[in-house]
Amino acid sequence: MSVYCAAGGVDADLSLEQLRELLTGALAKLGVRNRVIAVPPDQSREHSRAGELTRYVFDYYGERLKAVMPALGTHTPMRPDQLDQMFAGVPHELFKVHNWRTDVETLGEVPAELMLELSEGKLDFPWPVELNRMITQGGFDLILSIGQVVPHEVIGMANYNKNILVGVGGQASIDRSHYLSAVYGSERIMGRADNPVRRLYNYAADRFLRHLPIVYAMTVVGRRADGSLAVRGFFIGDDVEAFHRAAELSLKVNLEMLEEPIRKAVVYLDPKEFHSTWIGNKAVYRTRMALADGAELIVLAPGVNTFGEDKAIDGMIRKYGYFGTPATLKAVEANADLAASLGAAAHLIHSSSEGRFRITWCPGGLSKEEIEGVGFEYGDLQAMMARYDPAKLKQGYNRVEGNDVFFVANPAVGLWALRSRFEPGAAPR
Repeated sequence: MSVYCAAGGVDADLSLEQLRELLTGALAKLGVRNRVIAVPPDQSREHSRAGELTRYVFDYYGERLKAVMPALGTHTPMRPDQLDQMFAGVPHELFKVHNWRTDVETLGEVPAELMLELSEGKLDFPWPVELNRMITQGGFDLILSIGQVVPHEVIGMANYNKNILVGVGGQASIDRSHYLSAVYGSERIMGRADNPVRRLYNYAADRFLRHLPIVYAMTVVGRRADGSLAVRGFFIGDDVEAFHRAAELSLKVNLEMLEEPIRKAVVYLDPKEFHSTWIGNKAVYRTRMALADGAELIVLAPGVNTFGEDKAIDGMIRKYGYFGTPATLKAVEANADLAASLGAAAHLIHSSSEGRFRITWCPGGLSKEEIEGVGFEYGDLQAMMARYDPAKLKQGYNRVEGNDVFFVANPAVGLWALRSRFEPGAAPR
């Protein structure tokens, strides 16, 4: 087991050409590989530079790159124009669509006893290790997982084996691990590389994925002083060491500690990346630990026109709404459809303010009735965009109409929290 690349630092600014050189150098260390599949994220994580990296993999392997399977998880398959935008130059015929409901096989099972321990006695069921059949049965001699390490609401720090176990995983495995995160508490997990969900995935990978030739290529992306994005680190390896190095850098780059809580936050969701509240509620996840009691979170979402990426989940969100943990747990107990869709239930919990702060959604394609029907407040997009113009606001605090407003240009590239939340012995809220 090896780390093939560990480059960068807090002040690094790796160019695309440097990324290409680092990647091809690492691939050369792997020796000859004749049947390769790449597993990058979709357009919701375009800033990871995974699109360019996948193109470099194609340039390096040529016809030996047999397939590219975006790690969709529960997301909607990518459209041709999205493929062209993110993976320019990679032939469309290489792309394979992962269906989390139908395309998987079970490799093994994590015992209920461990799940009970990880959940602090709250969950008593086993966890199936499900992967796309093409990954497990395709005869590949290299499965190259490409992605970004960044603070994450379900897994603490995104990527590594999550890109495989969730990105090309099955419904039961996704639902149950996400529910573990929800009942344990996302605020106890976010920004922490070691947590119950990561331990679950590591246990599964150690016991059921070792026969697969998986190598992980992981970027760390931060912001320059002018607000633009820079690749601060690049790590490639086939075990947890490369992930730990990436996570250590990500915490320095992506976690912004605040001394005082935010009273009003405005988060902008780029329409190229965010089309649903399922993904767009990163605006809630990533800021919640910095928001004051009674604060207002305003979400500017010109591209959002649905709740769920998946039609069935969209129906669950519309039916049960974002009404907090007690209401969601009660609904799971009382309703078979939600009990059979624990990933949706977890999302409802993660996305609720638990009554602690206000969430005003300003979507481009959802009505006032739809937004209020799921428990959010509604704001008119055009009026709010005129008041809080993303093109004029800078990352961080701004003065707008006599008020301090904290602006987040893209919630997917960071985590904002009160420093006190990460002090030793700090209790979750």
